[in-house]
Amino acid sequence: MNGTEPLLSVATTRTVAVVLLTVPFIAFGGTFLLRVVQGGFPASNFQKSFFGGGHAHAGVLVILGILLRVIVDLAGVTGLAATLSTGVLWAAILMPAGFFLSVLAKGAERPNGLVALIWLGAVSLVVGVASGAIGLLGV
Repeated sequence: MNGTEPLLSVATTRTVAVVLLTVPFIAFGGTFLLRVVQGGFPASNFQKSFFGGGHAHAGVLVILGILLRVIVDLAGVTGLAATLSTGVLWAAILMPAGFFLSVLAKGAERPNGLVALIWLGAVSLVVGVASGAIGLLGV
């Protein structure tokens, strides 16, 4: 080793780069949410709460997913624990999608069947965080 080797694996570096490209979309979601609360996009109070929940989960889970991916890689966690820890990044897609897509109908007062994406994302989040933690404890 000559000290010039990258600290992160190529796979982690690429994953983080792709996930960072989602941040402008999350920011756009923020401008949409601003339009909603200012009355520029008609929405029921129920829809407003789901839109807010979707936006918040997107931002937080992207940060958590990147952080976990980098920590797991730097710690040298491999195998099933490393693979399953990416569940946090899947949750960052599934949960916001469930929040937004389940209430798109005009004036919706209850979610449609796509609310299942929130629960699928929650399972993915729990599996991802637990797998990452177990992998780190085993290093």
